[in-house]
Amino acid sequence: MAEKNKPSAWRFLWTSEDIRRKLLITLGILLIFRIAANVPAPGVDRAALEAFLQQSRSGNFLDFLNLLSGGTISNFSLLSMGVYPYITAQIILQLLVPIIPALQKRMEDNPREGRQWMEKWTYYLAVPMAMLSAIGQINIFNSIASQTIIPFGFTPDLWLSSLTTLLVMTAGTMFAIWLGELISEYGIRGQGLSLIIFAGIVSQIPQNIQVILLDETNRWILLGIMIFVIVATVVAVVYVQQGRRNVPIMFAQKAQVFQAIQRGRTIKTPQPFLPLLVNLSGMIPLIFASAILQFPAIVASYFVTSETQWVANFSTSVVNFFNASGANSWGYWSLYFLMVVSFTYFYTTVIFDQQNYGDNLKRQRIQIPGVPEGAPTQKYLSRIQSRITLPGALLLGIVAIMPFLIQVVYPPASNNAGLFLVSSSGLLIVVGVVRDTVANIESELKNRYEDIKLLTS
Repeated sequence: MAEKNKPSAWRFLWTSEDIRRKLLITLGILLIFRIAANVPAPGVDRAALEAFLQQSRSGNFLDFLNLLSGGTISNFSLLSMGVYPYITAQIILQLLVPIIPALQKRMEDNPREGRQWMEKWTYYLAVPMAMLSAIGQINIFNSIASQTIIPFGFTPDLWLSSLTTLLVMTAGTMFAIWLGELISEYGIRGQGLSLIIFAGIVSQIPQNIQVILLDETNRWILLGIMIFVIVATVVAVVYVQQGRRNVPIMFAQKAQVFQAIQRGRTIKTPQPFLPLLVNLSGMIPLIFASAILQFPAIVASYFVTSETQWVANFSTSVVNFFNASGANSWGYWSLYFLMVVSFTYFYTTVIFDQQNYGDNLKRQRIQIPGVPEGAPTQKYLSRIQSRITLPGALLLGIVAIMPFLIQVVYPPASNNAGLFLVSSSGLLIVVGVVRDTVANIESELKNRYEDIKLLTS
């Protein structure tokens, strides 16, 4: 009875002065981000942009970028790249660590200093990545659209306006990254960039529902499909994200102590486990696969206006293939699915090897029963991790091609396929951010109050 009458733990979010201050700071910074997200970049032809977006609700890479940028691409704002260049820079550096021995040695010798070095160079690399992304984004928009959306080029009559646009968009990206760091430092700890992306995705929900309701012919069917996609994605994401394989381990020192205490008696102690996550890579494979697949389109966009006819035709074909739309684009979506699954395994392997369980468990005198310490332990755990990664990889692949699958099953949805990309990929981000944020706040509350649980398991 006492448990039933126990007040909700959620009240501490407001009654705790420190938690309340952090929540208000976080909400204030997110409000600033959403205001800045509506400031357009200089030189954008609004009429041409709106006409282009009316024709591009296909769930392709531009919709994915719009998802990551929080809907800012749809109005080509100062923050139209969001924090995407920073994420790309972070992925590149993480992939370089196991390839370059000097970087790997730096990370292993002093992990704390290695993380600081990684963070510093991620910022440095984010600047040129933002510039390249801005150039590629502008060129892709101009090459796909039937008319010029933003005049861009380093010709005598355009170089000044183009340089201004480039610098402003790069500054917008760094501003968004800075806002995320402010949230991590003064708001909800460690969740800054995630909440920036989260706020952008959530802000698109009312507009997406409005677009569906305006389709008088198919709105109820589309709304039903969208609700089904949301429910199915949430259930699948929670199930896979929470999934783990518990590998039994034993502590050498504790075993000796227990044997000395028992003196012939049998004492039952809880079996310790080493949890291995089913989805260790999170959303990164979708981002990385999309960036790699879009690279040929970015390069080809520079040659679309070539005076050589075959070069222009070939470049146009490449751009059209990698910005696929419609239910007949089997080649692009099949390639996308395979790359997402492949990168899930690749990125999981990179992250798992960096954790170096074999040496770390050996140093702590922890052993897996029946498995020798050191390299054999690492090999054994890597084999288990590889097997349990399959469900997570398939889920990410299905989420990635969800717009295409919906177009195949229900062709009238082709004009709104981008909305289902937001419903699937967006929910993958939203569920993960909500889970991590609640866990973060809960740990903060437990430092002040005992036996606090925001969510009952």
